[in-house]
Amino acid sequence: MRPNQISLETAQMFSEKLNMPIEHVMHTPPHILMAKLQEVEGKPDTESDAETE
Repeated sequence: MRPNQISLETAQMFSEKLNMPIEHVMHTPPHILMAKLQEVEGKPDTESDAETE
């Protein structure tokens, strides 16, 4: 598997937020990184209907 095509700054931000080594961030599939970030930030997987009200 190829490393993710993200910048060093982005990888460092993910690493800090997820408390993971940068090497793991670079080799974790992007959809898993996004799911973990959503868990950490407390956001639901889909947009809430509360925004439209």
